[in-house]
This record gives sequence, C-alpha cells and structure tokens, in this order.
Amino acid sequence: MKNNTKIINSAKRTLSRELNSIKNLKSTFNKNFCEAVNIIYRTKGKIVITGVGKSAHIGNKFSATLTSTGTPSYFIHATEASHGDLGSIKKDDCVIAISNSGETSELNNIIQFTKRFNIKLIGLTSNNKSSLHKNSTISILYKKPIEACPLNLAPTSSTSMAMIIGDCIAIALLELKGFKSNEFKKLHPGGNLGKDLKNLSEIMHIKKKLPLSGLNEKMSKALITMTKKSFGCVGVINNKREMVGIITDGDLRRKLNSKFFEKKASDVMTKNPTFADKFMLVGEAINLMNSKKITSLFVCEKRKPIGIVHIHDLLRLTS
Repeated sequence: MKNNTKIINSAKRTLSRELNSIKNLKSTFNKNFCEAVNIIYRTKGKIVITGVGKSAHIGNKFSATLTSTGTPSYFIHATEASHGDLGSIKKDDCVIAISNSGETSELNNIIQFTKRFNIKLIGLTSNNKSSLHKNSTISILYKKPIEACPLNLAPTSSTSMAMIIGDCIAIALLELKGFKSNEFKKLHPGGNLGKDLKNLSEIMHIKKKLPLSGLNEKMSKALITMTKKSFGCVGVINNKREMVGIITDGDLRRKLNSKFFEKKASDVMTKNPTFADKFMLVGEAINLMNSKKITSLFVCEKRKPIGIVHIHDLLRLTS
C-alpha cells in the first residue's frame, strides 16, 4: 500500500507538470504558427519531418498524422540524412525540424542543405537563441518547459508539447483543405477505423428485405411483416412511398388491446421517425442509434426508404 501511494502521487505530479506546460502552448499559436501552417499548405512537394532521439519518435507520429489527413509526408532521421537520405529531399518539399534545444548537432547538415537549395525549413523549438531558430525560414517557438522528470532531464513535458503542436498543425491543414471523412476512409481501409468509415449504403439491407407497410394497412398484416423481416420494426409509407412513420416493438406493447389487430398502421405508428442517408458512416450511425435509443435505422433518399440497418449489423462490423 505504501508503494501504491507513492506511485499515485508520482503520477499526479507528472500529470500536473505536463498539463501546466501544455497550457503555456496558447502563446505559441501566433503569427509565426500561422505562417508555418500557410507554408505547409502552399507546399507543392512533400513535408519532410526530421529529428533525433525522442524528437524523432514525435516526428514519426507527426508525419503519420499529416499523411493520414491529406498532407503527404515522410520522416527522415537526422543522423541518416547525413548518410545519403538528404538525396530524398526535393526543392518543392518543406522540412520541419523538431528539437527542444534547437542545438542538436545531427541537424546541422540538414539545416545547411535546406539553405543551400533554398528549401523551406520550419523549426520547432523552445530556444530562440538556437541555430535551428536562427536558420529556419520560420520558427515555431514554445515556452521552455520544466520536464515532468524530477531531475528535469528526461524529455517528457517537452515531447508532449511538440506532439500537440504537430497535431494542431495537422488539424489546421485538414480544415484548410476541407478534408472529408470519405477521403479519410480511402487512407484507412483496414482495421476498425476503416470499418467505422464505411457508408451505410455498403452494408444496408435492401429491396425485398425492407419491412414496410402502407398507411391504411391493418395491423394484423403489418405485424406479420414485422415478424417475417426480423428487424423489430415496420416502416410506414404513404402512396408516394415516402416514409411517414415507424412501428416498433415498443409501439406494439404500448397500444396493444382487444381491437389492436383491426387498427390501421397509421393509428399505431410513431410519426416523423429518425432515418439516415446512404452516405452516413457506420460510426455516425452507431452514435445516432445510441443517442436515440433505437435498434434499427431506415436509410432514405428524399424520404423514400432504400435500406435498413440493425444495430447488430453495425456492432458485428466494428467488433
């Protein structure tokens, strides 16, 4: 128990120190930050991220985030750059160098390379007197943090700050470019994320599988349709085949009486039901169905039902 208390207190101190450092980032989002984002936005080539040590790990993540959100990027380790990898950097590219101190010796060759060939260089550092800051086309400066490490040595707060700045750049670019979910899907076809990004049109039940009833259809017939189709509901359509209501298991329980089977669908239905369009994503549909506490969702086009999905279809897909 004594060790547990020590561990928890240590974790709380680390969290507090890192949060305080992150709060200081607000002052980083200034004209220099905007200019850096605009340089990246205007870049015709690729965005090359570089760094060493912990900054290299942050750089790899930053590069991956850029690429997955529509800004082509790749990472070059600053040490490897000096042994041939500089040749992969082209004149139309833009280089982003990450270094908390801004004096990482391994960055010298890549800095000189960008200057020699007039390649845009964006520095990400906390040191406004550093070589990186002075030699960058534009420099994003953040306030030098106190590391969460009690020795103030191990990169902790500084790496968190650098990673968040990278995320802020990536999301700003995503919004400037109007990057859409369907584009994101193309770049993430595999895994659960890819499954969440499927459109309902790709998985919905269609045509004869749709449980539908006319407004004036008797409930005796509508109930047979509901049972046969096994979605726990029936969509009610008018003479234009527009969906005007829905009958669910809950409606049956609430309105069941001795004259129930002689009633019309229009007498039992819930008006103005929730429905989706065919472009809605699986992830969005799950959120919608959870918020509305419904288990089936009709897919409509100009209010005309073209498909239906059950919550189990969606959960099986994402599990």
